[in-house]
Amino acid sequence: MESISEDKIIFKITEEWVQKESNELIGRDLTDYELSSAKKCIEWGLLTDIDTVFKAAIYEAIKNPDDELYHIGD
Repeated sequence: MESISEDKIIFKITEEWVQKESNELIGRDLTDYELSSAKKCIEWGLLTDIDTVFKAAIYEAIKNPDDELYHIGD
């Protein structure tokens, strides 16, 4: 396995994205205080069960397309 010289982002949540979601949910941008609180909640939520997310993503990625379970829901 070759070493990776720099981290590559797989997923990111931007302030702009959070504000877009806020506008869709409550019709306005969050204040700085509210944004800080939302950031803490998002971090907590993502870190609470990140192991399950990683396992599901990796097992999904390596599934064999010939496996009958692969096509459930198609």
